[in-house]
Amino acid sequence: MSLYSALYAGVSGLGAQASAMATVADNITNVNTIGYKGVSADFRTLVTDGRVRTSYSAGGVSAAPQAMISKQGLLQASSSLTDIGIDGAGFFVVRSSSDPNAEIAFTRAGSFKPDPAGFLRNTSGFYLQGWPLDAQGNYVNTGNLNALEPIRPNSLTGAALPSTKVQLRANLQSTTTPVAAYTAGDMASGTVTPQFSRSVDVYDQQGNPHRITFGFVKTGVNQWSTEIYADPASDVTAPGGLLASGDVMFNADGSLDLAGSTAALFADLNPTWTNGAGSVPIALQLGDDGGLNGLTQFSGESALLSSSVDGGMLGTVASVEISAEGVVSAIFEDGTSRAIYQLPLATFQNPDGLTRLGGNAYAMSQESGNFAINKPGSLGSGAIAASSLEASNVDLAQEFTNMIRFQRAYSASSKIITTVDDMLQEVSNLKR
Repeated sequence: MSLYSALYAGVSGLGAQASAMATVADNITNVNTIGYKGVSADFRTLVTDGRVRTSYSAGGVSAAPQAMISKQGLLQASSSLTDIGIDGAGFFVVRSSSDPNAEIAFTRAGSFKPDPAGFLRNTSGFYLQGWPLDAQGNYVNTGNLNALEPIRPNSLTGAALPSTKVQLRANLQSTTTPVAAYTAGDMASGTVTPQFSRSVDVYDQQGNPHRITFGFVKTGVNQWSTEIYADPASDVTAPGGLLASGDVMFNADGSLDLAGSTAALFADLNPTWTNGAGSVPIALQLGDDGGLNGLTQFSGESALLSSSVDGGMLGTVASVEISAEGVVSAIFEDGTSRAIYQLPLATFQNPDGLTRLGGNAYAMSQESGNFAINKPGSLGSGAIAASSLEASNVDLAQEFTNMIRFQRAYSASSKIITTVDDMLQEVSNLKR
Protein backbone atom coordinates (compact mmCIF):
# COMPACT_ATOMS: atom_id res chain seq x y z
CA MET A 1 0.00 0.00 0.00
CA SER A 2 1.50 3.36 -1.04
CA LEU A 3 0.39 5.00 2.21
CA TYR A 4 2.74 2.78 4.17
CA SER A 5 5.65 3.65 1.83
CA ALA A 6 4.87 7.33 2.39
CA LEU A 7 4.92 6.69 6.13
CA TYR A 8 8.35 5.04 5.88
CA ALA A 9 9.59 7.85 3.64
CA GLY A 10 8.62 10.36 6.31
CA VAL A 11 10.51 8.34 8.90
CA SER A 12 13.59 8.28 6.65
CA GLY A 13 13.27 12.04 6.26
CA LEU A 14 13.31 12.46 10.04
CA GLY A 15 16.46 10.34 10.28
CA ALA A 16 18.23 12.09 7.40
CA GLN A 17 17.46 15.60 8.67
CA ALA A 18 18.50 14.56 12.19
CA SER A 19 21.87 13.37 10.83
CA ALA A 20 22.24 16.61 8.89
CA MET A 21 21.49 18.62 12.02
CA ALA A 22 24.21 16.61 13.81
CA THR A 23 26.78 17.79 11.26
CA VAL A 24 25.68 21.40 11.86
CA ALA A 25 26.05 20.90 15.61
CA ASP A 26 29.54 19.46 15.18
CA ASN A 27 30.60 22.28 12.85
CA ILE A 28 29.28 25.07 15.07
CA THR A 29 30.79 23.69 18.27
CA ASN A 30 34.20 23.36 16.56
CA VAL A 31 34.19 26.79 14.92
CA ASN A 32 37.16 27.81 17.12
CA THR A 33 39.02 24.49 16.92
CA ILE A 34 42.44 24.93 15.29
CA GLY A 35 42.71 23.06 12.01
CA TYR A 36 39.15 21.69 12.20
CA LYS A 37 37.63 20.60 8.90
CA GLY A 38 33.86 20.87 8.64
CA VAL A 39 31.38 18.30 7.37
CA SER A 40 28.83 19.06 4.67
CA ALA A 41 25.47 17.27 4.84
CA ASP A 42 24.41 16.01 1.42
CA PHE A 43 21.45 13.76 0.71
CA ARG A 44 20.73 10.84 -1.61
CA THR A 45 17.43 9.35 -2.64
CA LEU A 46 16.20 5.90 -1.70
CA VAL A 47 14.25 4.26 -4.52
CA THR A 48 12.18 1.08 -4.17
CA ASP A 49 11.42 0.72 -7.89
CA GLY A 50 12.82 3.01 -10.56
CA ARG A 51 10.05 2.23 -13.02
CA VAL A 52 7.08 4.58 -12.58
CA ARG A 53 3.76 2.74 -13.06
CA THR A 54 0.15 3.39 -12.13
CA SER A 55 1.07 3.11 -8.45
CA TYR A 56 4.12 4.62 -6.81
CA SER A 57 6.04 3.39 -3.77
CA ALA A 58 8.02 6.06 -1.92
CA GLY A 59 11.61 5.24 -1.07
CA GLY A 60 12.64 8.21 1.04
CA VAL A 61 16.00 9.85 1.65
CA SER A 62 19.22 9.23 3.54
CA ALA A 63 21.98 11.58 4.69
CA ALA A 64 25.40 11.42 2.97
CA PRO A 65 27.82 13.52 5.04
CA GLN A 66 30.90 14.71 3.14
CA ALA A 67 34.08 15.77 4.95
CA MET A 68 35.58 19.04 3.68
CA ILE A 69 39.13 18.08 4.64
CA SER A 70 40.70 19.54 1.49
CA LYS A 71 39.13 22.96 2.09
CA GLN A 72 41.73 25.46 3.36
CA GLY A 73 41.07 27.38 6.56
CA LEU A 74 42.29 30.92 7.10
CA LEU A 75 45.81 31.32 8.49
CA GLN A 76 45.98 33.44 11.63
CA ALA A 77 49.11 34.98 13.14
CA SER A 78 50.36 33.53 16.42
CA SER A 79 52.89 34.79 18.95
CA SER A 80 54.31 31.30 19.55
CA LEU A 81 57.38 30.30 17.54
CA THR A 82 56.29 26.64 17.52
CA ASP A 83 52.78 27.30 16.16
CA ILE A 84 52.72 26.31 12.50
CA GLY A 85 50.13 26.18 9.76
CA ILE A 86 50.05 24.75 6.26
CA ASP A 87 49.39 26.99 3.28
CA GLY A 88 48.25 24.49 0.67
CA ALA A 89 47.97 20.73 0.58
CA GLY A 90 49.40 18.32 3.11
CA PHE A 91 49.25 17.19 6.72
CA PHE A 92 51.65 17.09 9.64
CA VAL A 93 52.79 13.57 10.51
CA VAL A 94 52.16 12.85 14.19
CA ARG A 95 52.07 9.92 16.59
CA SER A 96 49.78 9.30 19.53
CA SER A 97 52.77 9.14 21.92
CA SER A 98 56.54 9.62 21.91
CA ASP A 99 56.99 5.86 21.42
CA PRO A 100 58.47 5.30 17.93
CA ASN A 101 56.01 2.43 17.45
CA ALA A 102 52.94 4.44 18.42
CA GLU A 103 50.01 4.86 16.06
CA ILE A 104 50.61 7.23 13.14
CA ALA A 105 48.07 9.96 12.37
CA PHE A 106 47.85 13.06 10.19
CA THR A 107 46.64 16.48 11.27
CA ARG A 108 46.42 20.15 10.28
CA ALA A 109 46.28 21.28 13.93
CA GLY A 110 49.70 22.93 14.31
CA SER A 111 49.46 24.28 17.87
CA PHE A 112 52.61 22.49 19.05
CA LYS A 113 54.23 23.21 22.41
CA PRO A 114 57.05 21.47 24.33
CA ASP A 115 55.72 18.95 26.83
CA PRO A 116 57.44 18.24 30.20
CA ALA A 117 59.85 15.85 28.45
CA GLY A 118 60.71 18.41 25.76
CA PHE A 119 58.79 16.83 22.86
CA LEU A 120 56.68 19.05 20.59
CA ARG A 121 53.04 18.04 21.17
CA ASN A 122 49.80 19.71 20.08
CA THR A 123 46.72 20.38 22.21
CA SER A 124 45.23 17.01 21.23
CA GLY A 125 48.27 15.16 22.56
CA PHE A 126 49.80 14.20 19.19
CA TYR A 127 53.60 14.28 18.86
CA LEU A 128 55.12 16.02 15.84
CA GLN A 129 57.45 13.86 13.70
CA GLY A 130 60.40 14.89 11.55
CA TRP A 131 63.56 13.75 9.82
CA PRO A 132 66.66 14.21 12.03
CA LEU A 133 69.38 16.31 10.36
CA ASP A 134 73.05 15.42 10.45
CA ALA A 135 75.87 17.87 11.19
CA GLN A 136 75.72 19.14 7.61
CA GLY A 137 71.96 19.67 7.76
CA ASN A 138 71.17 16.74 5.47
CA TYR A 139 68.55 14.01 5.70
CA VAL A 140 67.39 11.03 3.64
CA ASN A 141 63.77 10.73 2.56
CA THR A 142 63.08 7.03 2.02
CA GLY A 143 59.32 7.54 2.02
CA ASN A 144 59.13 5.34 5.10
CA LEU A 145 57.43 6.72 8.21
CA ASN A 146 59.76 4.66 10.42
CA ALA A 147 62.60 7.04 9.47
CA LEU A 148 60.81 9.87 11.31
CA GLU A 149 61.47 10.72 14.94
CA PRO A 150 59.47 12.66 17.54
CA ILE A 151 60.86 16.19 17.61
CA ARG A 152 62.65 16.95 20.88
CA PRO A 153 64.79 20.11 20.63
CA ASN A 154 66.13 20.10 24.17
CA SER A 155 67.83 16.74 23.62
CA LEU A 156 70.82 18.74 22.34
CA THR A 157 71.42 20.48 25.67
CA GLY A 158 75.04 19.83 26.66
CA ALA A 159 75.87 18.13 23.36
CA ALA A 160 78.80 18.94 21.08
CA LEU A 161 78.67 20.28 17.53
CA PRO A 162 81.72 19.53 15.34
CA SER A 163 83.06 22.28 13.11
CA THR A 164 81.87 22.02 9.51
CA LYS A 165 83.14 25.27 8.00
CA VAL A 166 85.83 27.94 8.35
CA GLN A 167 85.29 31.30 6.65
CA LEU A 168 88.26 33.64 6.32
CA ARG A 169 88.61 37.15 4.87
CA ALA A 170 92.16 38.53 4.86
CA ASN A 171 94.35 40.90 2.89
CA LEU A 172 97.94 39.97 1.98
CA GLN A 173 100.14 43.03 1.43
CA SER A 174 101.16 43.20 -2.23
CA THR A 175 104.43 45.07 -1.49
CA THR A 176 105.78 42.26 0.71
CA THR A 177 109.26 41.09 -0.33
CA PRO A 178 109.27 37.48 -1.58
CA VAL A 179 111.25 34.97 0.52
CA ALA A 180 114.48 33.60 -0.90
CA ALA A 181 113.89 29.94 -0.21
CA TYR A 182 110.86 27.97 0.80
CA THR A 183 109.87 24.29 0.83
CA ALA A 184 106.41 22.94 1.59
CA GLY A 185 106.16 22.21 5.32
CA ASP A 186 108.69 24.82 6.39
CA MET A 187 106.08 26.98 8.14
CA ALA A 188 104.54 24.03 9.98
CA SER A 189 107.95 22.85 11.16
CA GLY A 190 109.08 26.35 12.15
CA THR A 191 111.93 26.47 9.60
CA VAL A 192 110.34 29.51 7.92
CA THR A 193 108.42 32.17 9.81
CA PRO A 194 105.15 33.08 8.03
CA GLN A 195 105.03 36.65 6.75
CA PHE A 196 101.37 36.58 7.75
CA SER A 197 99.47 34.01 9.79
CA ARG A 198 96.21 33.68 11.66
CA SER A 199 94.82 30.87 13.79
CA VAL A 200 91.28 29.66 14.39
CA ASP A 201 89.86 27.08 16.79
CA VAL A 202 87.85 24.20 15.34
CA TYR A 203 86.00 21.51 17.30
CA ASP A 204 85.87 17.73 17.05
CA GLN A 205 82.73 15.63 17.60
CA GLN A 206 83.37 15.53 21.35
CA GLY A 207 83.51 19.33 21.58
CA ASN A 208 87.29 19.53 22.10
CA PRO A 209 88.95 22.62 20.57
CA HIS A 210 91.90 22.33 18.17
CA ARG A 211 93.93 25.23 16.83
CA ILE A 212 94.44 25.46 13.07
CA THR A 213 96.89 28.02 11.65
CA PHE A 214 96.87 29.56 8.17
CA GLY A 215 100.44 30.63 7.24
CA PHE A 216 101.42 32.71 4.18
CA VAL A 217 104.78 33.64 2.62
CA LYS A 218 105.18 35.50 -0.67
CA THR A 219 107.17 33.48 -3.20
CA GLY A 220 106.61 35.41 -6.43
CA VAL A 221 104.60 38.04 -8.23
CA ASN A 222 100.95 37.64 -7.21
CA GLN A 223 101.91 34.31 -5.64
CA TRP A 224 101.78 33.28 -1.97
CA SER A 225 102.75 29.86 -0.66
CA THR A 226 100.25 28.78 1.96
CA GLU A 227 100.13 26.12 4.64
CA ILE A 228 97.29 25.00 6.88
CA TYR A 229 98.61 23.13 9.90
CA ALA A 230 97.66 22.08 13.42
CA ASP A 231 99.22 23.79 16.40
CA PRO A 232 100.52 21.74 18.13
CA ALA A 233 101.26 19.20 15.41
CA SER A 234 100.56 16.36 17.85
CA ASP A 235 96.83 17.12 17.65
CA VAL A 236 96.58 15.39 14.27
CA THR A 237 98.01 12.26 12.70
CA ALA A 238 99.25 14.15 9.60
CA PRO A 239 103.09 14.31 9.43
CA GLY A 240 104.33 17.53 10.98
CA GLY A 241 100.73 18.57 11.57
CA LEU A 242 100.48 19.75 7.95
CA LEU A 243 96.88 19.49 6.72
CA ALA A 244 97.18 21.23 3.34
CA SER A 245 99.73 23.26 1.39
CA GLY A 246 100.15 24.91 -1.99
CA ASP A 247 100.05 28.26 -3.74
CA VAL A 248 97.43 30.99 -3.64
CA MET A 249 97.45 33.12 -6.79
CA PHE A 250 95.99 36.59 -7.33
CA ASN A 251 94.85 38.48 -10.41
CA ALA A 252 96.33 41.80 -11.47
CA ASP A 253 93.49 43.66 -9.75
CA GLY A 254 94.21 41.98 -6.40
CA SER A 255 91.29 39.55 -6.56
CA LEU A 256 91.66 35.83 -5.98
CA ASP A 257 92.75 33.68 -8.93
CA LEU A 258 91.07 30.49 -7.83
CA ALA A 259 91.73 28.63 -11.08
CA GLY A 260 95.50 29.19 -10.80
CA SER A 261 95.68 28.34 -7.08
CA THR A 262 96.27 24.91 -5.56
CA ALA A 263 92.90 23.15 -5.29
CA ALA A 264 93.79 21.44 -1.98
CA LEU A 265 93.79 24.82 -0.20
CA PHE A 266 90.12 25.32 -1.08
CA ALA A 267 88.91 21.75 -0.60
CA ASP A 268 87.47 20.31 2.60
CA LEU A 269 89.84 19.57 5.45
CA ASN A 270 89.64 16.02 6.83
CA PRO A 271 91.76 16.00 9.99
CA THR A 272 92.19 12.85 12.04
CA TRP A 273 92.48 13.84 15.69
CA THR A 274 94.96 11.93 17.85
CA ASN A 275 92.64 12.11 20.87
CA GLY A 276 90.33 9.57 19.23
CA ALA A 277 87.45 12.01 18.75
CA GLY A 278 85.58 11.92 15.47
CA SER A 279 85.54 14.71 12.94
CA VAL A 280 83.56 15.75 9.89
CA PRO A 281 84.87 17.41 6.70
CA ILE A 282 85.54 21.10 7.32
CA ALA A 283 84.65 23.31 4.36
CA LEU A 284 87.14 26.11 3.71
CA GLN A 285 85.49 29.33 2.54
CA LEU A 286 88.46 31.44 1.42
CA GLY A 287 86.79 33.34 -1.42
CA ASP A 288 85.41 32.99 -4.93
CA ASP A 289 87.27 33.13 -8.20
CA GLY A 290 87.81 36.79 -9.12
CA GLY A 291 86.03 37.88 -5.97
CA LEU A 292 86.91 40.07 -3.01
CA ASN A 293 84.97 38.08 -0.41
CA GLY A 294 87.91 36.02 0.84
CA LEU A 295 91.67 36.34 0.32
CA THR A 296 92.82 39.50 -1.47
CA GLN A 297 96.15 41.15 -2.32
CA PHE A 298 96.34 44.93 -2.03
CA SER A 299 99.00 47.38 -0.90
CA GLY A 300 97.45 47.75 2.53
CA GLU A 301 98.92 46.00 5.54
CA SER A 302 98.38 42.26 5.81
CA ALA A 303 95.45 41.79 8.14
CA LEU A 304 92.56 39.53 9.03
CA LEU A 305 89.31 41.27 8.06
CA SER A 306 86.88 38.67 9.42
CA SER A 307 86.61 35.01 10.29
CA SER A 308 83.85 32.64 11.24
CA VAL A 309 83.97 29.10 12.60
CA ASP A 310 81.02 26.98 13.70
CA GLY A 311 80.93 24.17 16.26
CA GLY A 312 81.68 23.80 19.94
CA MET A 313 79.83 22.72 23.06
CA LEU A 314 76.13 23.43 22.94
CA GLY A 315 74.56 25.12 25.96
CA THR A 316 70.97 25.08 27.10
CA VAL A 317 68.24 25.31 24.46
CA ALA A 318 66.50 28.64 25.03
CA SER A 319 63.88 28.49 22.27
CA VAL A 320 62.80 26.72 19.12
CA GLU A 321 62.17 28.17 15.68
CA ILE A 322 60.46 26.60 12.66
CA SER A 323 61.20 28.13 9.26
CA ALA A 324 58.91 28.46 6.25
CA GLU A 325 60.78 25.51 4.71
CA GLY A 326 59.91 23.33 7.70
CA VAL A 327 63.38 23.32 9.26
CA VAL A 328 63.26 23.08 13.06
CA SER A 329 66.17 24.91 14.72
CA ALA A 330 67.24 24.98 18.34
CA ILE A 331 68.31 28.40 19.64
CA PHE A 332 70.82 28.22 22.49
CA GLU A 333 71.41 30.63 25.35
CA ASP A 334 74.62 31.94 23.78
CA GLY A 335 72.71 32.97 20.67
CA THR A 336 73.93 30.16 18.43
CA SER A 337 71.47 28.01 16.54
CA ARG A 338 71.46 24.59 14.94
CA ALA A 339 69.07 23.03 12.44
CA ILE A 340 68.02 19.71 13.93
CA TYR A 341 64.92 18.43 12.13
CA GLN A 342 63.19 18.71 8.77
CA LEU A 343 59.41 18.56 8.89
CA PRO A 344 57.71 16.40 6.24
CA LEU A 345 54.23 16.97 4.86
CA ALA A 346 52.04 14.01 3.91
CA THR A 347 49.82 14.34 0.85
CA PHE A 348 47.01 12.07 -0.39
CA GLN A 349 45.27 11.57 -3.72
CA ASN A 350 41.89 12.06 -2.01
CA PRO A 351 42.29 13.81 1.35
CA ASP A 352 38.48 14.01 1.74
CA GLY A 353 38.50 10.21 2.00
CA LEU A 354 40.62 10.13 5.17
CA THR A 355 39.16 8.53 8.28
CA ARG A 356 38.43 11.05 11.03
CA LEU A 357 39.99 10.40 14.44
CA GLY A 358 39.46 11.96 17.82
CA GLY A 359 41.65 14.97 18.53
CA ASN A 360 41.18 16.55 15.11
CA ALA A 361 43.40 14.02 13.34
CA TYR A 362 42.99 11.60 10.45
CA ALA A 363 44.04 8.11 9.47
CA MET A 364 44.71 6.69 6.02
CA SER A 365 41.85 4.78 4.44
CA GLN A 366 41.12 2.87 1.25
CA GLU A 367 39.27 5.89 -0.15
CA SER A 368 42.08 8.36 0.59
CA GLY A 369 44.77 6.32 -1.12
CA ASN A 370 48.34 5.95 0.09
CA PHE A 371 50.38 8.83 1.46
CA ALA A 372 53.49 10.51 0.09
CA ILE A 373 55.82 12.38 2.44
CA ASN A 374 57.99 15.15 1.04
CA LYS A 375 59.65 18.40 2.01
CA PRO A 376 57.21 21.35 2.28
CA GLY A 377 56.81 23.20 -1.00
CA SER A 378 57.80 20.25 -3.19
CA LEU A 379 55.86 17.69 -5.23
CA GLY A 380 52.45 19.11 -4.45
CA SER A 381 53.04 19.80 -0.77
CA GLY A 382 52.02 23.15 0.67
CA ALA A 383 54.32 25.61 2.41
CA ILE A 384 54.83 25.93 6.14
CA ALA A 385 53.45 29.13 7.66
CA ALA A 386 55.65 29.76 10.70
CA SER A 387 54.10 31.42 13.78
CA SER A 388 50.65 30.87 12.30
CA LEU A 389 47.67 28.63 12.92
CA GLU A 390 45.03 27.41 10.50
CA ALA A 391 41.56 28.32 11.72
CA SER A 392 38.49 26.13 11.30
CA ASN A 393 37.11 26.18 7.76
CA VAL A 394 33.53 26.38 9.07
CA ASP A 395 31.38 29.28 7.79
CA LEU A 396 29.19 30.16 10.77
CA ALA A 397 26.61 32.06 8.69
CA GLN A 398 26.23 29.08 6.35
CA GLU A 399 25.81 26.71 9.28
CA PHE A 400 22.99 28.77 10.80
CA THR A 401 21.31 28.87 7.40
CA ASN A 402 21.64 25.09 7.16
CA MET A 403 20.17 24.78 10.63
CA ILE A 404 17.00 26.58 9.49
CA ARG A 405 16.79 24.42 6.35
CA PHE A 406 17.18 21.14 8.21
CA GLN A 407 14.76 22.17 10.95
CA ARG A 408 12.08 23.03 8.38
CA ALA A 409 12.69 19.80 6.49
CA TYR A 410 12.46 17.83 9.74
CA SER A 411 9.12 19.48 10.55
CA ALA A 412 7.88 18.75 7.04
CA SER A 413 8.85 15.08 7.38
CA SER A 414 6.93 14.88 10.63
CA LYS A 415 3.92 16.35 8.83
CA ILE A 416 4.11 13.49 6.32
CA ILE A 417 3.81 11.02 9.17
CA THR A 418 0.86 12.77 10.84
CA THR A 419 -0.91 13.24 7.50
CA VAL A 420 -0.48 9.56 6.57
CA ASP A 421 -1.72 8.65 10.03
CA ASP A 422 -4.89 10.69 9.40
CA MET A 423 -5.37 8.99 6.03
CA LEU A 424 -4.93 5.55 7.56
CA GLN A 425 -7.47 6.51 10.18
CA GLU A 426 -9.89 7.30 7.37
CA VAL A 427 -9.29 3.85 5.92
CA SER A 428 -10.02 2.29 9.29
CA ASN A 429 -13.26 4.25 9.51
CA LEU A 430 -14.52 2.64 6.29
CA LYS A 431 -15.59 -0.38 8.33
CA ARG A 432 -18.14 1.63 10.25
